[in-house]
Amino acid sequence: MAEHAKDLLRLATVGSVDDGKSTLIGRLLFETKKVFEDQLEAVKTASKSLNRDFDLALLTDGLRAEREQGITIDVAYRYFQTERRRFIIADTPGHEQYTRNMVTGASTADLIVLLIDARAGIQIQSKRHAFISSLLGIPHVLVAVNKMDLVDYSEARFDEIRTDYEAFCSRMQLDSLHFVPISALKGDNIVNRSERMGWYDGPSILEHLESVYVKGGENLVDLRLPVQLVVRPNADFRGYAGQIVSGVIRKGEEVMVHPGNQTSRVASIVNFDGEVDTAFAPQSITVVLEDEIDVSRGDMLVHPGNRPKVLREGEAILVWMSEERLGTGRPYIVKLGTNSVRAVFPELAFRIDPNTLHREKTESLGLNEIGRVSMRTFKPLVCDNYDRNRQTGGFIVIDPATNGTVAAGMIIERGRDDRHARTATADPVSQNISRTFGRVDREARERILGQRAATIWLTGLSGSGKSTIAFALEQELTAQGHLAYVLDGDNVRHGLNRDLGFSPEDRQENIRRIAEVAALFNHSGVIVISSFISPYAKDRDSAREIVGESFLEVFVDAPLEVCEARDPKGLYKRARAGEIAEFTGLTAPYDAPQNPDMHLHTHQSTPEEIVQAIITELKNQGRLH
Repeated sequence: MAEHAKDLLRLATVGSVDDGKSTLIGRLLFETKKVFEDQLEAVKTASKSLNRDFDLALLTDGLRAEREQGITIDVAYRYFQTERRRFIIADTPGHEQYTRNMVTGASTADLIVLLIDARAGIQIQSKRHAFISSLLGIPHVLVAVNKMDLVDYSEARFDEIRTDYEAFCSRMQLDSLHFVPISALKGDNIVNRSERMGWYDGPSILEHLESVYVKGGENLVDLRLPVQLVVRPNADFRGYAGQIVSGVIRKGEEVMVHPGNQTSRVASIVNFDGEVDTAFAPQSITVVLEDEIDVSRGDMLVHPGNRPKVLREGEAILVWMSEERLGTGRPYIVKLGTNSVRAVFPELAFRIDPNTLHREKTESLGLNEIGRVSMRTFKPLVCDNYDRNRQTGGFIVIDPATNGTVAAGMIIERGRDDRHARTATADPVSQNISRTFGRVDREARERILGQRAATIWLTGLSGSGKSTIAFALEQELTAQGHLAYVLDGDNVRHGLNRDLGFSPEDRQENIRRIAEVAALFNHSGVIVISSFISPYAKDRDSAREIVGESFLEVFVDAPLEVCEARDPKGLYKRARAGEIAEFTGLTAPYDAPQNPDMHLHTHQSTPEEIVQAIITELKNQGRLH
């Protein structure tokens, strides 16, 4: 029982080929004495046959082809435990052509150990794997700068790699990034801290793995129970079996069957030990309902006040895994949890270059390429955005002709429902109108004010510091003789947008109205400071389109735990208690900007420093005279 009570950490090792992933795992297993004598003998024999010294990498490079080539071409799983924690390790391949194997191994990981060869430095695969880790929503990345023994344990070399890699990763959404200098071959900083790198005062690899906090990623708010099997052992029992992927279910509470929207109450919950009053993720259970309603495999049990979306049209990120290219408009099978539906991908928005993170126009996706697509399903698909729930937002794509898996996908946009929200580019409802223009243009107003108008769009989670920065920036600009005005989210919802709630459609309309107001302010020459969570990337893109060239997207970034610790309005506490159904960062998604004009970290800089950074950027753009 004590062993079972230990935390389980799922991790994957990734990186470029020959960066030492298998050697690192072999060293961990060897140093923690988790290798049997017969395994050691097998490794010694294999090492001798390959004319090598005792090679710990062979503990995980189990395939004959791997041993002959000296590379990993499949995902090897290993289990071990220490006094503090249990571990499941996925050793993934490094070659680009096996990126699909890396995605498979990393898809369920809580933490990624990303290796970089200290001699070779940052490679394209180092960047690709960091980007994929970001897409997969993996909360922790541990960068192990390996082979430090081959660079004379140089602190300068380690700092150079860390600085360059942090700069690259700053453009992605990686919540936790840590660096450790190691030598997997020599055992430096693997289990114990190395005396040969006295300049490094951080934890060893194992110390970090044993202490990193992983429970914060659990979603206990959104009940999602995909039905896998309808259990009918006799005429007196009808239950619905499946694994809870998130949330908590209790006996006696009301639940809803999605997508049918039928409601009932939980009569009983049964697991392997018998009846229980409460169950939670990731337990496998059977639920008996009080009413006889239609429930089938692929349906999902949820709370009526906290529903997933029912997708017919939406957008997703695809990691293409097949040598046969994506066919836009061609039917595929999308499998999400226990549900499989036919779907097409009618439009490919862009392909993402993992080396530069630039978006590239393309007609199709090839093997290991990553792109953003539109998706249309033939039947309703119950799902969440991936960044809200990895289990109900991730899917695989199957070619119905071959039954082979051709892609892994992540839902990133809320699909349109029957109530089409007004969009930024929609034509006005009234057709008997036309724009009118006065005799004073924008440039004339800007000359009077001694400034060029701008909309500084502050976006970030609640508690990240947007309002603090907005009002401090307004004060400083005014003190310098400039005309600036803050459009604050709460203030606007008390007046102009008082009729809007927090549904995806209302959020979209909220941002559209604000962008229109900001554009009018800009036309009058005013510098607008917009402070809104604005969680959806497509809405911010629409705002940029409305405002035009004066739009400046500023990502006000702080880790979720920092925002929640601040909690200036007590909203996180209420959301955790279930009092707020759609709360960004917890129960509603946030699309972090991928390429903002400015990326500011409020947990690392003071408001005064951030304000000066924004003013400097405005001066560099020639907006302040």
